[in-house]
Amino acid sequence: MRRSQEHKDETRRKILDSAGRLFKAEGIDGIGIAGLMGEAGLTNGAFYKHFASKDELVAHAVADQLEHQQQLVDALPPGRAGIEEFVHHYLSAEHCGDLAQGCPSAALLDEIGRCTGEARQAYTDGLAGLMDALARRLAPHDPDAARTAVTTAFAMMAGSVQIARAITDPAAADALLERAAVTALELFDAVAGQAGRA
Repeated sequence: MRRSQEHKDETRRKILDSAGRLFKAEGIDGIGIAGLMGEAGLTNGAFYKHFASKDELVAHAVADQLEHQQQLVDALPPGRAGIEEFVHHYLSAEHCGDLAQGCPSAALLDEIGRCTGEARQAYTDGLAGLMDALARRLAPHDPDAARTAVTTAFAMMAGSVQIARAITDPAAADALLERAAVTALELFDAVAGQAGRA
């Protein structure tokens, strides 16, 4: 019985990993269940043992991607060094060029906004967790006060990646990412400074 549950959990994990990568790379509407399951090395029939519909999978995949991103933030070095690492990786050409392994916000925001309420709620909850993790890192004594400013800085970062991915001039894209990194660090420093004075 235990082995059967382990197999079921492993299969679910394969589906979620496949969905997370392919939704970001191809778009939610750009890949169907057959393509997702094929990439995971599974049959279509296995899908319905775990999810009732593609909409349900989208919600779970979005939640899973944001949870993973929060875990990455939680594992960063303490203090400003961790924030700087986060900003420079997020606003790098490497992240910009790798949709499948990148941030779900930068890859999927426009589609999530048109999804069912379940997917949008999963995004809302997952984003709140990620913003809380950043706010705790910047203002450990009063993360609630930092949350709105942190969310604003993150929104600027995600938008910058989206624009850099869309434009055809690599030099302009690199310049945009570099300037966005400077601005993001200024915003995060301002949040930390305000929290320190509170």
